[in-house]
Amino acid sequence: MNAALPKISIRGLCKAFGRKVVLDGIDLDLGSGESVVVIGGSGSGKSVLLKCVLGLMEPDAGSILIDGVETVGLRGEPRDEIGRKFGMLFQGAALFDSLPVWENVTFGLLAQQKIRRHDARGIAVAKLAQVGLGADVCDLAPSELSGGMQKRVALARAIAADPEIIFFDEPTTGLDPIMADVINSLIVKTTREVGASALSITHDMASARKIAHRIAMLYQGAIIWAGPVADVDASGDPRVDQFIHGRAEGPIQMAVRA
Repeated sequence: MNAALPKISIRGLCKAFGRKVVLDGIDLDLGSGESVVVIGGSGSGKSVLLKCVLGLMEPDAGSILIDGVETVGLRGEPRDEIGRKFGMLFQGAALFDSLPVWENVTFGLLAQQKIRRHDARGIAVAKLAQVGLGADVCDLAPSELSGGMQKRVALARAIAADPEIIFFDEPTTGLDPIMADVINSLIVKTTREVGASALSITHDMASARKIAHRIAMLYQGAIIWAGPVADVDASGDPRVDQFIHGRAEGPIQMAVRA
């Protein structure tokens, strides 16, 4: 495979819901081994972008190449084959309450029949160790874990199959600043260990600065700025400047209902 070929290449991506245009010609690349974080306010289209890339939502127009394969409109086994390259850390962890921790971690592997049930626990122990959790949590229910521990379990699940691409959906939501920093550090560590590329969406600038090689800002359906994380403070765009510093005053006016 060509080493220069992006893991993900998005061109001209459009999505609207009725008259509301959410994505309006998005262009974005994710290189091999790279971490790209898409920032933007609530309702800016970050989640819609992620769902289109994951194949959970069909765009109205545009192209999404994954390892050079066009995935827009892809169905059946070819789509499933692309999906097997993915790991996903969902917002709020999204663990299955009815399953113990070890089954949560290996759920995808078991569902795809990649492993036998009696081997799954050992794999879960190894993946939990990568995120700093001991074997003693294997038989606990998600409800017995703190929010930070649940997020670690979800990260262990995301890397269980050693994916080529990991998606992070608001990875620090609901965590205190210290635990958020712990999770950000684990994201950097684990993606490096499994050799994965990472595409994340967040409005948390502390998280974006920690885990990104490159940042792209989504606003009113378009990428208004993209560049190395070190350059974001000198973007030259007042909208980016307002967002990254969390200022109420500026060109971005939030819709507020009385």
